[in-house]
Amino acid sequence: MNIGSIISKISLVLIVLFGSTLNAQNLLKINKIEVSGNSKTKEEIILRELNFKTGDSLSATEIEKYIEKSKQNLNNTNLFLTVNILYDTNAQLTNIYIVLKERWYLVVLPEVLLADRSFNEWWYERNRDLTRLTYGINAKHFNLSGNNDQLKAKIMGGFVPYLELSYAKPYIDKRKRIGIRAGVFYSTQRTMAYRTWNDKLDFFASEKRMRERKGAIFELRLRNALYHFHSINLSYTNTSIADTINKLNPNYFGTNTSNQQVFSFTYDYRFDQRDNRQYPLNGKFIYTQFSNFFVRKDYNQTNIFGLFSYYKPLNKSIYWETSLRAKISTPRQQQYPLITGLGFSNNLVRGYELYVIDGQHYGLWRNTIKYELFKREFNLKKVIKLSQFSTLPLAIYPNLYFDSGYIKNYFPIYSNSKLANKFLSGGGFGLDIVTWYNSNLRMYYSINQMGEKKFFFGISRDM
Repeated sequence: MNIGSIISKISLVLIVLFGSTLNAQNLLKINKIEVSGNSKTKEEIILRELNFKTGDSLSATEIEKYIEKSKQNLNNTNLFLTVNILYDTNAQLTNIYIVLKERWYLVVLPEVLLADRSFNEWWYERNRDLTRLTYGINAKHFNLSGNNDQLKAKIMGGFVPYLELSYAKPYIDKRKRIGIRAGVFYSTQRTMAYRTWNDKLDFFASEKRMRERKGAIFELRLRNALYHFHSINLSYTNTSIADTINKLNPNYFGTNTSNQQVFSFTYDYRFDQRDNRQYPLNGKFIYTQFSNFFVRKDYNQTNIFGLFSYYKPLNKSIYWETSLRAKISTPRQQQYPLITGLGFSNNLVRGYELYVIDGQHYGLWRNTIKYELFKREFNLKKVIKLSQFSTLPLAIYPNLYFDSGYIKNYFPIYSNSKLANKFLSGGGFGLDIVTWYNSNLRMYYSINQMGEKKFFFGISRDM
């Protein structure tokens, strides 16, 4: 054996020995995890969101990433106003300290809602008609037993009288994986949309009751991993309409009947790795949904929907957001209440907020560039004594956006549609203001490919 070979083998042994020693020195063992500030929330609910547990060994170079991701997970429970995670290390043993400020969990507020799809439709299309307001009490406890379980009750009157009672518990098993949700609802209407015409909703007004809806839901949820969520939803809805609506639109229920009973089965899956669910700036989100609607004594309808959203910081202040959405459904001819095209649930090409475009299939691509102009937390302890309201977060994001989409409608004659079966595009610029309890105030100016220009306004809140 020559000297070169001996030196090589000795070097290899030294690399293995010293490499192992260095790796061991770079590993930090989690000695303990202490939680403070959780006067209501159970500790196991908090520990469920961490990327590590007591006894784990983490790389010294990676521990900050683990802590930051755990902090995001805790913020996304919407249980806390502020989350801070600190740590100290002594002789390769690390202690973790989680310091929380809880939200005000019981919210009982008078609520005023618009009967229309959005504020913009009410403002531009309904002439700001105050009789179209639905008002009442919205009561919700976000953390009833400290297990992130929610009890919700709504009692509404006005344009759409509505009653709702629901309860959701994220975990009912010891492993914190399986949850449930159940609820019942009842509503009536005198003025209602009975068809879509020229890509706008047509309403019929009456002093008599035109529609009555009642139903119940039960949902089983599974969270088999930190960022993976599954749910199975079973629901029943019974809807009755007046003969007048049936005469105005014989295709409303499809067979000249004034009653529709729908049993539905829905499975959805989401992968959620966003830094903030209400206003994400980094991460990705995948959502898929399979739904089957069995209309008693009539037909089955199947919908498949998919969404992929990606959020990426381009530098310290500029952020890019892109999302792809698509839906397919069968059969081709569908009953009016079960047709869901572009114009609902934020599935729209911006610039076409005032349009409802019926169709069986669609694709949608949305892009936004945001600039973080301002972000700060204000201490209001001298003015507001309640700790849940003594911190005011405020962030401002000017933005530019561009959307495009296409919707397929096999029966455009039923809605006299001019926008279905063609490519649509729109864009503009806006301003987002994010503040208390994940409230997001949006002001934006859009232009679509028809040359229509409008200023739009929107607000979303975690309630």
